[in-house]
Amino acid sequence: MKDTSRRTAVVLDQYPIWLEAVQSILERIGVEVLGTTTDTQEVLDLISTHHPDVLVTSIEADDREQDALACIRQACERQSTLKAIVLSAYDDSEHIDAALSAGAMAYVLKTAHPDDFAAAIRQSFDHSVYMAGMQSPPPEPSEVETDTRGLTRRELEILRLVAEGHSNAQLAKMLWVTEQTVKFHLSNIYRKLDVANRTEASHFAHVRGLVREAPALTVAS
Repeated sequence: MKDTSRRTAVVLDQYPIWLEAVQSILERIGVEVLGTTTDTQEVLDLISTHHPDVLVTSIEADDREQDALACIRQACERQSTLKAIVLSAYDDSEHIDAALSAGAMAYVLKTAHPDDFAAAIRQSFDHSVYMAGMQSPPPEPSEVETDTRGLTRRELEILRLVAEGHSNAQLAKMLWVTEQTVKFHLSNIYRKLDVANRTEASHFAHVRGLVREAPALTVAS
């Protein structure tokens, strides 16, 4: 039986200096690093061999980006309990959406403070945070599946939380991402729903039964 008190990770980054930096932060918060590598195949082998709790990987805007995204997908397929955390220098919605769609639980900018990264790692062990939008019973399939306008699972989660009245700052803390990441997701949600703001998006969520009740809405920029 696996020791649930032992927290472990493997790290993938194309730059050895980042491997050392990430390992240092992980070990500082009590996460044992089972291996670090610059090679995607090697990290998959490490995951198959050691079954770590967390994969920390970088995504860069070069030819290796698709390799990193494919690595996240394959890693999550090999180990369904794996928590993938992405580190990236890019804060555009394309990179963020690609990482989350591949299976990442969190997207952390490389410009973030080490304590913010450490907090994201700690919070990855608290499943309730990442399922915050799924705490209430799911609506009937006919209500959701027929008209979600192509929203991703994370976008639906954020839409539910917005409809419950949470501000961008609250969403960022609940999901352990930056407010900028929240804004990127909201921009995509508005575009897909063809609405202009969070009030209209919230109305969509309530009408489609994505939330149990209609609390007073908190409007935030």
